[in-house]
Amino acid sequence: MVKKILICGAGGFIGGHLTSKFINDKDTQLVCADIKPKEYWFQIFDNAENYSLDLKDYNNTLKVTKNVDYIFNLACNMGGMGFIENNKAECMLSVLINTNLLRAAIENKCKKYLFSSSACVYNGTKQNNTFIPGLKETDAYPAEPEDGYGWEKLFSERMCRHFTEDFGLETRVVRFHNIYGPMGTFDGGREKAPAALCRKMINSKNKNLKKIDVWGDGKQTRSFLYIDDCIEGMLKVFDSNSSEVFNIGSEEQVSINQMINIIEDISSYQVDKNYQLDKPLGVRGRSSDNTYVAEKIGWKVKTSLKDGLTKTYHWINQQINSGTNIDKFSKSNIEK
Repeated sequence: MVKKILICGAGGFIGGHLTSKFINDKDTQLVCADIKPKEYWFQIFDNAENYSLDLKDYNNTLKVTKNVDYIFNLACNMGGMGFIENNKAECMLSVLINTNLLRAAIENKCKKYLFSSSACVYNGTKQNNTFIPGLKETDAYPAEPEDGYGWEKLFSERMCRHFTEDFGLETRVVRFHNIYGPMGTFDGGREKAPAALCRKMINSKNKNLKKIDVWGDGKQTRSFLYIDDCIEGMLKVFDSNSSEVFNIGSEEQVSINQMINIIEDISSYQVDKNYQLDKPLGVRGRSSDNTYVAEKIGWKVKTSLKDGLTKTYHWINQQINSGTNIDKFSKSNIEK
């Protein structure tokens, strides 16, 4: 039987990769929605039903959820630390997307709904040091998430829980930890650290500058998950029988300095680091504990950071040096 799937935020990074995963499945009919004009979608496919519209409008959510079986909500206004630190109100307005999609899912009798949350929901007091123990799903409470973006994500998680309890809608929630890879933003202010550092290294090498700017002292730590592992983990959670919240992240924690060293090795180019201590930094350390998702869902990370960065670096290098698609991947709007 053919199933109809709605991907919200389909024009963005994770949404585009999810769309490409389903697009050739003859048993799947795809509906794709994103606020960006279609010419700025990172990946777009003619054999999907594509809509450029604002999902903060309830009437639009009713339109795209009509006759849909399954919903993947990957839509939100977000970016790297520089963006979410300086656009808290805009980030929080994404709560309207989740609220209206959940209402529309009930109205149109959709069967299952996945919400993409974030590691930014975790209690900030547990992330004050570098190379911290991985964060367990229970570490989100007592609540003290990232201001703005983190609060929106945590509230929306609870919305999903209560729509399950009150209306019987099957919901799934995944907490993404710093997803990276090709076919995503690498310039313009919304890019995350792996893409930003790859871009800086490529530009430095092209101009033989032998230096790059680094936000902070480079000692802050994170874990980063390659996009293919993200898609696999998300689909495993979606197909499971559990409505619990699960981490989808890597346990391979590195400092920013260490990640730069990896990119130097990939690029065969060495740089000095110009530390910018006045830039937005976020928490001091963050990583994922995948014990629970491995036990309950059977998902494990397959791609090492170096392997994922190698693929990402070469893709960004191709975009920059060919001069193609620069506007598309550097002037993103609402995306995941």
